[in-house]
Amino acid sequence: MRSKKTALYGLLVALAFILSYIETLIPFSILPGIKLGLANLVVMTALYGMGSKEAFVLSFIRIILVGFTFGNLSTMLYSLAGGMLSWLIMVLAKKSKWFSMVGVSILGGVFHNIGQIIVAILTVSNVYIITYLPLLLITGVITGALIGFLGSLIVKRIQGLF
Repeated sequence: MRSKKTALYGLLVALAFILSYIETLIPFSILPGIKLGLANLVVMTALYGMGSKEAFVLSFIRIILVGFTFGNLSTMLYSLAGGMLSWLIMVLAKKSKWFSMVGVSILGGVFHNIGQIIVAILTVSNVYIITYLPLLLITGVITGALIGFLGSLIVKRIQGLF
C-alpha cells in the first residue's frame, strides 16, 4: 500500500509540474502575479480525494520544483507564501463545511494573492503595493471559481480511486 501511495504522489506531483509548465506558455495576463492556477487543480483534487496533509505535500513539492525550474528564489518565496496560506485557508474552509468546493477554491485563490502581497510589502518595504490587491482579489475570485468548478468535476469522476 505504501508503494501505491508513493507512486500516486509521484504522478500527482508530475501532473502539477506539467500544468505549471503549460501555464508558463499561456499568455494569460501582462500583469505580474496573475495566473490561472492550473496546478491548483491537482491540489484541490488531493485535498478532496486524499486529505489535507497530502494536499500540503503536493503543493509544497510542486512549488519548490517549479521555483527551481522556471523561477528564482524570489518567485519561490512569493509562491510559497501564497501557496501555504491558500492551503491553510482551504483546509479550514473545507472543515467548516460552510463552503462548496468552488467556494473553497475561491478562498484559496484570494488568500494566495493576499499571501503574495504580504511578502511583496515585506520584501520591498513599501506598503503602497497593497493598492495592487483589489485587482489580484478580483482575478483570484475568477480563477478560483474556474479551478473549483473544474476540480469538482474531476473529483466526481475519480471518486473511489484514492
